[in-house]
Amino acid sequence: MFFLFFLALNLFAQDKGKVMPIKKIIIDIEEQHGVSFNYTEDNIEGLQLNPPKKSLSLEQKLEYLRKRTHLSFENIGNKFINIYKKNNESPIICGYVFSSIDKKPIENANVSLNNKTHITTDSEGYFEFSKEDKNTFIISHVGFASKRITAGNPDAKNCLQIVLEPEITELHEIKTNAILASGISKNTDGSLEIKPKKFGILPGLIEPDALQTMQQIPGVNSLDESVSSINVRGGTHDQNLFLWNGIRMFQTGHFFGLISVFNPNLGHTISIYKNGSSAFYGESVSSVVAISSTPEKAEKNSFSAGINMINADVYGKYNLSKKSYIEISARKSITDFVETPTYKEYFNKVFQNTTITDFSQNQNLNYKSDKKFGFYDATIKYAQKIGIKDQIVLDLITIKDNLEVTKSAVSYNINKAQNNILRQQNYGGNLSWKRNWNSFNTTKINVYNSSYELLADQKSIYENQIVIQENTVNNNGVNLENNHILNSKFSFSDGYQFNEIGITNLEQVTNPDFYRKVKDVLRTHALIVEGKYNDTISRVYFKSGMRLNYIEKFKKYIAEPRLQLGYGISKSLNLELLGELKSQNSQQIIDLQKDYFGIEKRRWIISNNGTIPIQKSRQLSLNLFYKKNDWLLDIENFYKKVTGITTSSQGFQNQLEFVRTTGGYEIWGIEMLVQKKINHFLTWLSYTYNENNYNFPNYEYSRFPNNFELTHTLSWAAIYEKNNFKIALGTKWTSGRPKTSPNLSQIDLFDPVLVYNKPNDSNLNMFSQVNLSSTYKWETADGIQYKIGISILNILDRRNEISEYYRINSLTNSIEEVDTFSLQRTPNLSFRVSF
Repeated sequence: MFFLFFLALNLFAQDKGKVMPIKKIIIDIEEQHGVSFNYTEDNIEGLQLNPPKKSLSLEQKLEYLRKRTHLSFENIGNKFINIYKKNNESPIICGYVFSSIDKKPIENANVSLNNKTHITTDSEGYFEFSKEDKNTFIISHVGFASKRITAGNPDAKNCLQIVLEPEITELHEIKTNAILASGISKNTDGSLEIKPKKFGILPGLIEPDALQTMQQIPGVNSLDESVSSINVRGGTHDQNLFLWNGIRMFQTGHFFGLISVFNPNLGHTISIYKNGSSAFYGESVSSVVAISSTPEKAEKNSFSAGINMINADVYGKYNLSKKSYIEISARKSITDFVETPTYKEYFNKVFQNTTITDFSQNQNLNYKSDKKFGFYDATIKYAQKIGIKDQIVLDLITIKDNLEVTKSAVSYNINKAQNNILRQQNYGGNLSWKRNWNSFNTTKINVYNSSYELLADQKSIYENQIVIQENTVNNNGVNLENNHILNSKFSFSDGYQFNEIGITNLEQVTNPDFYRKVKDVLRTHALIVEGKYNDTISRVYFKSGMRLNYIEKFKKYIAEPRLQLGYGISKSLNLELLGELKSQNSQQIIDLQKDYFGIEKRRWIISNNGTIPIQKSRQLSLNLFYKKNDWLLDIENFYKKVTGITTSSQGFQNQLEFVRTTGGYEIWGIEMLVQKKINHFLTWLSYTYNENNYNFPNYEYSRFPNNFELTHTLSWAAIYEKNNFKIALGTKWTSGRPKTSPNLSQIDLFDPVLVYNKPNDSNLNMFSQVNLSSTYKWETADGIQYKIGISILNILDRRNEISEYYRINSLTNSIEEVDTFSLQRTPNLSFRVSF
């Protein structure tokens, strides 16, 4: 019965759209409307077409036949209808347009003959036009893939039957806009997305600096106010993966950490994943920060230039043709020309308690110092579309920081001098090719290189000694990614990645002579598959992926599953589960705290699968997200465990500074955000609690608090935006980070040797800071935009202690406490012009 039922339906559907001879159509019209047709057989011979609907009037049916047969129908008193051929009939092209899904006609489909002439299909999907020696045209309709047609020699007897395929576009679904500030949104995959060109304002920020902005996100901190030391859920900075247009960046900060190396006026999309990242992201056991400067759609030519109290920059984009453009940006410090109050505060913050300042503290006679500091970064992008399916993009980036300090002093008629050079730089390039095979399948291939160098060169004239330290990284890779859309709900991706990383560490000393150079290379292969199901009706989002790594040197396989699951309990309430397993083969360590003058003292190394293990992490988080009536509530519980860390990667300045052992850390906690928007006013309050502990099984005290533990973090902001005026006031409060106190009862005051209590047995005082920022923008009649901004960090000029350690003073033969403090009150001004 089921078989017969569907057979009958099928026969009915086929019969309904079946063409028939025009003679049969004429007879049916005669019977229905009581008219008589007069014609000769040769005029209608061989003509076949779909019959008009019976519900149409007689005149409508005649008009229908006129269009489709190119015959003339002369109605005489609604009784007699004469049929004859039109005189001087010109060749025509006609056709019917149908959907491939249900075979139904597509009404109002656009038929483009050239750039000026367009016609549309009627309710039957029919169209026609005069041939005029042109038989190529394009059929398009919203929701369907466009189709280019080249007709042979069609005529009214043989109209084209054109079938359009539906165009399924995978939309980047956003869960909510304006989280923390305008231009920041949360996506269904759990990531946060920043659009710099739509960015509003945050306390203390007048530019959309990616790495400064992400520190406003619950669970993200920087204990020393540095963008080169960002801690995401207890992880170290090197455990984060920073990508700029597919290039892995090993340097993220200018001014040795106080300014992001990523030009804030350049990025188009910045995606931040704390958990549940895509399987296409590897080499990270903590967060992923992916920055793309490629626009989502074509943009007009533009140029802008700006200056603040640290640097000046220019940006330009020029369309070379309709299918190609070039984009250039450059930024340079102004410290070569002027020392602003902002620069002085930055300098004091960065170089406190380093060899750069220790020299002056130990000399008090005729001390002289000459310092030169500067940085720059520049990017170039060239994009070229080839045809309608292919695009090639070339990205280049260069970053450099350079510090030169010459110091001299005369003490007891002895001249002492030092010449110090510290250079940090990162170069990168990426060539990508993307092809849209059709509306459902795309392929992207990119080849990249990233080169990093950290060099310290110290010359001591009095001691006749030269000390050179160098850390270089060369990273190359190839990525292949295929994306397939099965239908509006299902899609999957697959790909392959090859990565080669080589790291060299050099140390050279004269008087006494010492030389050591170590180079390690590691090659990895990865196969990736990832599937996604997204049903907006049932409000279910599911994405699962698997990354299988193979490390050549160790002949080792590592599987890394990823999970993103979202369920909309209601339109306002969403539940989200994120999970991932990840691994990492490179890390930063500190051999000695005075390496590289104690400023950028971390050096990159590669795992040897022994004393330097492969780092692995597992993380799980459960998120409850509520949004209604301009209220937003986001609560996330998480658990994270990382293994394979070394003590030298954690920056210990206590009894573990010279201990070399391996272990891990385990952290769990809760992150909360409450936000309310009232017209032009936005305010939010965030709170984070976590418990973070090390586990070093081979050490005397195997379990103790993590160096990067901040048990409590509380942030508040109030933001007002109206028209072109924006102002933000906010504060951040954290409990003090852990520290290790000396055991005074066991220290001999006459011959002091440092003896410590249990590691991280106490905490620093709490950190508290109030920040303010404001911008105003206006535009002239000729379209030129101007923007001025002002910010003040630490308005109350609070002296916040951010680290504390102990050392023996050789001059006084006593134990002294060394404290490092955060920025004092630091103003900044900016001005920008765009057109």
